Amino acid sequence: MPERVYDAYLFDLDGTIYLGEELLPGALQLLAHLRETKRRVVFLSNNPTLDRAMYVSKLTKLGIQVAPEEVVNSVVSMVAWLSREHPGKTVYPIAEQPLITALRDAGIPTSSNPDEIEIVLASYDRGFDYSKLQIAFDALWKRDAILVATNLDRYCPFPGGRGEPDAAAIVAAIEACTGVPCVANAGKPSVIMLETVMASLGLRPEQCLMTGDRLYTDVKMAVDARMDSALVLTGDADLDSVARTAAADQPTYILDRVDHVIPVAIRHELGWSDVPSVSLAVGHRNA
Repeated sequence: MPERVYDAYLFDLDGTIYLGEELLPGALQLLAHLRETKRRVVFLSNNPTLDRAMYVSKLTKLGIQVAPEEVVNSVVSMVAWLSREHPGKTVYPIAEQPLITALRDAGIPTSSNPDEIEIVLASYDRGFDYSKLQIAFDALWKRDAILVATNLDRYCPFPGGRGEPDAAAIVAAIEACTGVPCVANAGKPSVIMLETVMASLGLRPEQCLMTGDRLYTDVKMAVDARMDSALVLTGDADLDSVARTAAADQPTYILDRVDHVIPVAIRHELGWSDVPSVSLAVGHRNA
């Protein structure tokens, strides 16, 4: 378990703070404590179907205080990256309304005309169909446009072990028919999302702890940044998947619930009820 307190705590949301519409154990008391002790908090998500206001609304209903600027999802990081790296380029978004609205609000031109498209932006889109695939194909077949993605998650987990295909499935369909690879990903574990987050904090990676439930997004981003990471076993990952992960990509800590990011001595001082934990310390590799 962690034995130190960090200046900032970065949290994945679904599978870490909540699962579906239910808060996970310990999340509420943890976040209240971090607010009281003036620690910086940022919530990260690869989900591009919500905007900042939607996240604030959901978290508020769950009893969690949050400011819009404390939420960074793949919509926020993608719009920031496009504005910075490809100003004025015309984008074809295969996406749901929050991303389409965010592009419009940022003044990024969009089109569904293959002759005008310079960037095909693949995202989580429950309205994806053959006609959208054809437009992407036509734009990329000319080899003039590039393919980028908000996130490369294979699926989105639901309570009860269920889930649904995520943006990686759409990216794979486009890559398969065009032979054009995706060249940028704005979600975890990408440096694009990390740059967006660190710019908002003004801190160094070693001052932060990244906590999430996925090895290949949450933990991988932290590993690449030489940031400490905590893997919680309340979502995607389990101990078997950790055992199959290369030593270089292991999390700093493995915890069975999110409030265990706080050192045990402090939790006892606060009188938090505890449960038998399968938590492990994994060598403080990034410390």
